[in-house]
Amino acid sequence: MTDLLRPWQAADAWAMGLALDEARRAALTGDVPVGAVVVSPAGDVVGRGRNRREADADPTGHAEILALRSAADRLGRWRLDDCTLVVTLEPCLMCAGATVLARIPRLVLGAWDPKAGACGSQWDVVRDRRLNHRVEVVGGVRAEECGLLLQRFFEAQRGAGNA
Repeated sequence: MTDLLRPWQAADAWAMGLALDEARRAALTGDVPVGAVVVSPAGDVVGRGRNRREADADPTGHAEILALRSAADRLGRWRLDDCTLVVTLEPCLMCAGATVLARIPRLVLGAWDPKAGACGSQWDVVRDRRLNHRVEVVGGVRAEECGLLLQRFFEAQRGAGNA
């Protein structure tokens, strides 16, 4: 018997591939390789982002924030209540908060972030019952690939520091 993906799993894996492409572009500017895309209900990419903190000297230049801004701009609305956010690394506190505030109903993430993740690892902002909106979290999509990209980046950073 072959392992067949359900249609939504295949769509999540495809979108994660696009987020991984964004993450690879982030690494080219010395930024931590995290990428994100926002997908419409029809399966169209309506927003893209990659870490740009180093490139833009912007503390808010996280992939998720930039993807959410891009989607809101393209759609002409701040409520992204019918879209899915796909990101290569579990969002931090800032990005988890932005996800809730954008009314994103579904978050797909690649690698979990046990040090700073705010979607189930350290905190669970996106499912906090005290907030007026909660987000469905689908974790571990192409996790090995996402994690390996980060691991190689940080190994290279440490190696450069020893040179």
